[in-house]
Amino acid sequence: MIDALAAEWLKLRSLRSTSVVLGVVAVVVGLMALLAWYAAHLWDGLPPGQRDHLAVSSLPEVTHMLASLCLAVLGVLAFSGEYGTGMIRTTLTVLPARGRVLAAKAGVVAVVAACTGLTAVLATYAAGRLIIGDRPIRGQSAEPLSSQLPHFLAMSLSILMFALLGLCLAAITRSAVAAIAVLVAVWYVLPIVGYNLPAPWGERVGSILPGALAGQLAGTGNPDSVAGALLSPLAALAVMAAYVAVPYGVAAVLLARRDA
Repeated sequence: MIDALAAEWLKLRSLRSTSVVLGVVAVVVGLMALLAWYAAHLWDGLPPGQRDHLAVSSLPEVTHMLASLCLAVLGVLAFSGEYGTGMIRTTLTVLPARGRVLAAKAGVVAVVAACTGLTAVLATYAAGRLIIGDRPIRGQSAEPLSSQLPHFLAMSLSILMFALLGLCLAAITRSAVAAIAVLVAVWYVLPIVGYNLPAPWGERVGSILPGALAGQLAGTGNPDSVAGALLSPLAALAVMAAYVAVPYGVAAVLLARRDA
């Protein structure tokens, strides 16, 4: 298994798309710092009576959302790229145990996604606190890192979940386009559909969507969001695990039964 992990790490590291995706995540962090600077500049220029009307979305939350999509795309490309080049035949010839191939790819993508996601969220938080300082701008939490760390860890788990979901969808569909289309539907379209459902189904459906799970896992809920917040932290963790386990099981079965 160690050799399989080393091989998958080498392949993922040598992919050009890996550098591009990680570069996009870094750009997102930079944009959040720029937004923090703009909000602070705007706050300083407003009369005291109008400052209460200034609100900015939580910067770590925005980074979490965008990083989830980026790492999900990386998960797709980690598998679909081999089908596109025909490299998958060589991989399965060298390592015929297909379940081990899938597990090695999932392990490497999970580590990269979790580390990248947590680093991006922490960097955004640090930049926001450094730039905004003690200005009480609505939407920006002034709580110390120790209080917010559970939420940030939940965000990194959510990013990991999206990355593995992308990997499994690529293994199932064998198509980067199809897998990314499904991901975008799950990431962007389904929350809008759930938000427009009549009560109480809107909040029920919105609570089990992937993007709503990090806040519920951390116990903070999803304030100022279209997502629901009906799940306990344990239930949110179970749903998060299901979003990985079910497609992983389908991908493992199809990979074992289909020709390369």
